[in-house]
Amino acid sequence: MPQLKNKIVFITGASSGIGKACAELFAKEKVNLILAARRIDRIKNLAKKLENENKIKTKCVKLDVRDYNQVEKVINSLDNNWKKIDILINNAGLSRGLDKIYEGKKEDWDEMIDTNIKGLAFVTRHVVPSMVKRKKGHVINIGSTAGHEVYPNGNIYAATKFAVKALSQSTRLDVLDKGIKVTGIDPGMVGTEFSLIRFRGDKERAKNVYKGLKPLNPKDVADAVLFCATRPKEVNINQIILTPLAQASSTQVYRKEK
Repeated sequence: MPQLKNKIVFITGASSGIGKACAELFAKEKVNLILAARRIDRIKNLAKKLENENKIKTKCVKLDVRDYNQVEKVINSLDNNWKKIDILINNAGLSRGLDKIYEGKKEDWDEMIDTNIKGLAFVTRHVVPSMVKRKKGHVINIGSTAGHEVYPNGNIYAATKFAVKALSQSTRLDVLDKGIKVTGIDPGMVGTEFSLIRFRGDKERAKNVYKGLKPLNPKDVADAVLFCATRPKEVNINQIILTPLAQASSTQVYRKEK
């Protein structure tokens, strides 16, 4: 298994959930981490903890992936010690609302499209050129089962995750001759802040999403990311779809009654 020690891993949306779990798991492999998120205090606290526990180097950057100029500035300003990113984990993403297409809110649509599609594209655009130049690297995009099969009222969110799948596949084609790996990791229901964000802090509504079943936890997804990142040089894992045992598809979920 290839060693990750001293490689540079860039994680967007690293302040919580899957991004945070990836940071924690990769830190144990002795990588050096660039942690990016809007909530800079959270990633600074996480970075300090990971440095102390694993004796690694970290760099924290306040980043809103929706802002092209900010993405460009942050990545271009990395010094020589951090510029050569080996693994990019495009994790930043969110959902807003659960409305029918004819009742949806434009602000919700804009936030999902700008974060899930454009944000991923912006970061990829500015990280991958260095990989192309060095003819090595790995791009790992966190998608969703919603990018394979829609569900009621999930219209725009599902559309953005179908786009993430398309971006993963097309990026793989674009770098096919450059020695760069591209992987899509598409989880189903995961116990993160996802539903709390979707419902704008409505804790009861968010809790009901996982009622009667045990969802994946963020580490389950991080395990899949690490697996993909540690395959032999000649092996590219194109895609992994993972769900909790109680979920068979975007619409088929088994909930136990108390």
